[in-house]
Amino acid sequence: MLCKDFWEDPKSKELLRERSLIIEQQSDLNGLSKQHEELHLLLEMAEEEGDISVLRDIKDGLEGLDKDIRRVELASLLSGPHDRNNAIVTIHAGAGGTEAQDWAEMLLRMYLRWCDRRGVRVKILDIMPGDEAGTKSVTFLAEGLYTYGYLKSEAGVHRLVRISPFDASGRRHTSFASVFVAPDLDNTIEIEINEKDLRIDTYRSSGAGGQHVNKTSSAVRITHIPTGIVVQCQNERSQHKNRAIALKVLKARLFEREKAKRDAKKQAARGNKKEIAWGSQIRSYILQPYQLAKDHRTGMEIGNVSAVLDGNLDPFIEAYLQM
Repeated sequence: MLCKDFWEDPKSKELLRERSLIIEQQSDLNGLSKQHEELHLLLEMAEEEGDISVLRDIKDGLEGLDKDIRRVELASLLSGPHDRNNAIVTIHAGAGGTEAQDWAEMLLRMYLRWCDRRGVRVKILDIMPGDEAGTKSVTFLAEGLYTYGYLKSEAGVHRLVRISPFDASGRRHTSFASVFVAPDLDNTIEIEINEKDLRIDTYRSSGAGGQHVNKTSSAVRITHIPTGIVVQCQNERSQHKNRAIALKVLKARLFEREKAKRDAKKQAARGNKKEIAWGSQIRSYILQPYQLAKDHRTGMEIGNVSAVLDGNLDPFIEAYLQM
């Protein structure tokens, strides 16, 4: 029996979420067991009656069962406290001007295509166009079950090698872009931010929005002075809304920063000295002189780079989760 104060405790929502997850996992396992029993019974009946016409149905059923087992196995790997949450993703172009900014925009398209394939809704929170082409930085919210659990594998530096479309001499260029992924936190997680640690600037939006964009300073940039983290939002017409969204992104970034610190300590304790930083890319996408997309953490390689850039990220995500 639950005490009266249970529903007033912020942890109650987390406990109910955990209970819901356990019930969901139990339902999945029961469903798999039922599928297996039905196929086994069908096979026994076919053997007794000498009816080979149902073998194709059994084969199709086994293939479907195999897919369902893989789906449940993958979901079982997403057991982190925030894996079920939406994700806040930020992409920053590295040094290199137009070349790097074009690469950042290619990454944005790749993630938007992945989201579209999975039925994940996307809301652009802030975008800063490149000087000539591409994107300097962009932050978007990906809304869907387990979105953070899947996309957290994308956090890090991504490297592109190709013949530059912006180089008249046709030389090969290497570009970098960084990707930050944080969970969209609900009210059960409290992140304390001291107002004295914030520098808040307002400026005129540079995106779409008509005359309003050019006449009012509705865009908001927040700098968290102790950590140097900078977030901004300019896509809402109201400065108040932009400020609220920027603070939400800042809280998510601070939460993920602390999590990364704890993970680094655990890796150090295990003797794993691999650093996830600007100089160590997590994945390379090579278009010239050959085609290969390689994840340097898991060793997963895919020769069809075009498919990867078109949103086929599941093999990389699954390999990361299994690792």
